[in-house]
Amino acid sequence: MVTFKQLEALYWIAQLGSFESAAAKLNMSQSAISKRIAELEETFNVAMFDRSRRTARLTPRGTLLLEHATDLLSRRDQMLGEVSDKAALVGRFRIGVTELTAMTWLPSLVEAVSEVYPRLQLEPLVEVGADLFRKLEQDHLDLVVVPDVFGDARFTQVMLQGVRNAWMCSPRLLDIERLWTLEELSDQKLLTQGISSGAGLLYQRWFANQGVNFSRSVTVNNLLAQVGLAMSGLGVAYLPRDCIEHLLERGDLREIRCEPALPDTNYIALYRPDRWVGVSADIAAMAEKLCNFSRLLIAR
Repeated sequence: MVTFKQLEALYWIAQLGSFESAAAKLNMSQSAISKRIAELEETFNVAMFDRSRRTARLTPRGTLLLEHATDLLSRRDQMLGEVSDKAALVGRFRIGVTELTAMTWLPSLVEAVSEVYPRLQLEPLVEVGADLFRKLEQDHLDLVVVPDVFGDARFTQVMLQGVRNAWMCSPRLLDIERLWTLEELSDQKLLTQGISSGAGLLYQRWFANQGVNFSRSVTVNNLLAQVGLAMSGLGVAYLPRDCIEHLLERGDLREIRCEPALPDTNYIALYRPDRWVGVSADIAAMAEKLCNFSRLLIAR
């Protein structure tokens, strides 16, 4: 008899490219996952993998079984999501968020998910948007919260809030009483998050559309470091205004009035339509309700 555990072993070996990686993914030994494949091969009396190669490459019959396995596993997840008592649903749900989300409303989302799915093991990951999107593509994450520059028709998308950004710098760096043009501001050193960040990618494209190039820049893939360097007077930075308003009120940073104004960074929840059907939609809906970028958890 073919079991879901055997099909999961086949699926993850094919996805990750090795028995070792699939065993780690499924929290089991390599010998145990090899046994599951051997059981499949005995049931169908065909080889699933070409063992003459160093990597785990499916045979033609193995590829055919993978197509059926992928469909069956998706249907199983859909059945569990739609039929199971939410309080009894067991499993691991992997969610990826950016630093700004982690520092504002992620704890509220974790609490809400735990209340509805108390036995679901939520595994948050905090990284830059490009890395989160790549891991969603590779099926290493089930849902991500990222800027909408990463929107993709392959995934289900739920619109969240936008983040209002503003130019900021140390009060010692520039005359903040005057109105600056973007071209004038481009003579300053830019403290940027780089294109691996959703905000960084958004603004790089926007600068190009405006015909402006910041010839001097420092790439900082960390929001707190970006804020700290702006406070030090090293350069100018685009920063989420609402959640660091306390730094403006305290005089640690000053807002630079500039035309044209920066566009907002709009956030979305993206999830795989073939995984955790029902559960992903629930968690995305919770994210839509709880999303609030206006207050840092460490604001003083």
